[in-house]
Amino acid sequence: MSRTVTVKNVIIGEGIPKICVPLIGATLSELKQEAEALKVLQPDLVEWRTDFFAEVEDVAAVKNALSEICSVIPDLPLIFTFRSAKEGGEKQVSTEYYTALNKAAAESGLVDIIDVELFNDEQDVKLLVEAAHAHNVSVIISNHDFQGTPPKEEIISRLCKAQELGGDLPKIAVMPRDAGDVLTLLEATHIMKEKYADRPIITMSMAGAGVISRLAGEVFGSTLTFGAAHKPSAPGQVAVAELRNTLSLLHRSL
Repeated sequence: MSRTVTVKNVIIGEGIPKICVPLIGATLSELKQEAEALKVLQPDLVEWRTDFFAEVEDVAAVKNALSEICSVIPDLPLIFTFRSAKEGGEKQVSTEYYTALNKAAAESGLVDIIDVELFNDEQDVKLLVEAAHAHNVSVIISNHDFQGTPPKEEIISRLCKAQELGGDLPKIAVMPRDAGDVLTLLEATHIMKEKYADRPIITMSMAGAGVISRLAGEVFGSTLTFGAAHKPSAPGQVAVAELRNTLSLLHRSL
């Protein structure tokens, strides 16, 4: 892994894994309250999960909310994410709207990273990567498997594909059935980092059994982890304060 990704003053891929906290409010008022609370929690990055937003199918309303969020937390790097229902999100929209929404976010000047799902049409993924990079916006290319944990070769293959498509931060999240599945994810992460990755990667095993993967990223090669402010946006997210303490403990031990 030779390259880092810098957003605002945060360097992803260097040192302790960075902590990202999701905003999941359904209304603008709720989002602003959540953003205010982040001033105390002080995560490294913020992810706006727009699939939770009641007005997400109105691009103008989304842009307005982005502006309001940025006015509350102007210094925190912001990830723009619409997580589709097929990948564990709250909502499903047309392929055309998904592409238009992410393109509008990338071109808005208000976000630092967009999250593009790997299992979209390859041409759409490439279009969004190009649009983002044209506006100095980084791209997470992600896959979320809520059905189980694929073999390590498949996990590596998906991360390599995300890298090949131009993702600055290839990401995969998988659901474990048992501790062995968690080990599969961790081994795949280590192999990817050592043999194939030329950029930072993000991996996690979800739910309770997978919590160790959210904590031990620095050991195995994952560079960013998601923590909960109040309500988690995915199974297994740990409260930010506990997450920071554990990440720091592991970092000091290495």
